[in-house]
Amino acid sequence: MGIASILIIGLVFAGVGEDFQERTKLNFPFKIKKEILYKVHVIRRIKLPTPDYRGIILEDAIRKRRSIRDYRDEAISLKELSNLLFSAQGITGRYLGIPLRAAPSAGALYPFEIYIYAHNIEGLERGIYHYDPLDHYLEFIRKGDFRQDLFKAGLYQNMFLKAPLIFIYVAVFERTTQKYGDRGYRYIYIEAGHIAENVFLESVSLGLGSCVVGAFFDDMINRIIGVDGKRESAIYIQTIGRPR
Repeated sequence: MGIASILIIGLVFAGVGEDFQERTKLNFPFKIKKEILYKVHVIRRIKLPTPDYRGIILEDAIRKRRSIRDYRDEAISLKELSNLLFSAQGITGRYLGIPLRAAPSAGALYPFEIYIYAHNIEGLERGIYHYDPLDHYLEFIRKGDFRQDLFKAGLYQNMFLKAPLIFIYVAVFERTTQKYGDRGYRYIYIEAGHIAENVFLESVSLGLGSCVVGAFFDDMINRIIGVDGKRESAIYIQTIGRPR
């Protein structure tokens, strides 16, 4: 590829970024066309242990947080998984009847659904699961070993082959854009960072390591977990395991 081609590609991507910034500027009025949705799969459900872990001091977790990509071949317990999911999107209270979650969300609209690939979790079959935050349940989606599929979709990054647990953060765009229009896309991407940081810090507290991944083929990930890629799509991925 020549220098000219590289420059043209760079200009194209710069234009996309500028267009996104322009289209997502704040506009009024805000309105909600329909009620907040919560995705529930009418399939085999698994009750998670109560998330009652008390870990290290927050400031220590912040100091120790690093992106960990290499994991030991050891299982994660169901109780540890419970705490990680609760830290990401667990219900922490209610206001005017609205269930509030562990991570902040624009307008308390909570566009994110969490899917996991459980490769080595004590008490779970290997496969894809969906988290129901309202009842703190896991919902079984697909049985199987998806490490190689995730490895390919994740640009052949080795942590996909080593992690016993992978979180996939999926946005249902309309939950936020119905109120905020195109501006809602900014809020959704910001919220992904809020959720992932909660999981980062809880991982440190549990003695686990994690790493966030933004480089992946969207369509491949969406097919693995069974979402359409348009109304809802994978936004962010986080691998978790015991550090070497």
